[in-house]
Amino acid sequence: MENTFGESTRQQKVARQIQKDISELFLRDCADIVKGVIVSVTAVRVSPDLEYARIYLSIFPFAKHEEIMARIEAESWRIRKLLGARMRNQLRVVPEITFFLDDSLEYIENIDNLLKK
Repeated sequence: MENTFGESTRQQKVARQIQKDISELFLRDCADIVKGVIVSVTAVRVSPDLEYARIYLSIFPFAKHEEIMARIEAESWRIRKLLGARMRNQLRVVPEITFFLDDSLEYIENIDNLLKK
């Protein structure tokens, strides 16, 4: 069965699990990477072979997004290793993870400010 994005049920389940686990990692194990900001995992897209995961992050305050994204990219190997420890019983191979900035909140805030003028 596929959804509107063409993802299988298995892809959706893996994506939800990765989203949950990465969120918890940022709260507990990787708090040193994101200290001083709020990082939310807004979406996860997994390739059909489950070998690649695109993780979309929302960062507040948005002004620090470049610094935080650079830290996350530099530590992505550590995040993947911790993710693998959490998912070792569910997946044969831990997906390669790539982080992307979800700037939709910034976009909405900008539109809201324009409408107020």
